[in-house]
Amino acid sequence: MHVRIPGLLRSYTNGAETVTLELSSEASTLADVLSDLDARYPGFKFRIIDEQGAMRPHIRFFLDGVQARNLGTPAGPSAELMIVGALSGG
Repeated sequence: MHVRIPGLLRSYTNGAETVTLELSSEASTLADVLSDLDARYPGFKFRIIDEQGAMRPHIRFFLDGVQARNLGTPAGPSAELMIVGALSGG
């Protein structure tokens, strides 16, 4: 799986724009992918998932171009995950 990392999180991936993960099975979920990312890049998951295990409101996840609205969304080994940080301002 290829994971596209937004600029605001690249400090966790040593500046890498894209990270490749080897998923263990076809039955992986978005939660599994984020856990794998956190194992490889400690602290990464906390920036996008809150203390209650919910997606942070300013982060969006897209699997193969379709927004994933929950952590149970299936994520196949050949999928592309794009993590997007929302912009805000006034």
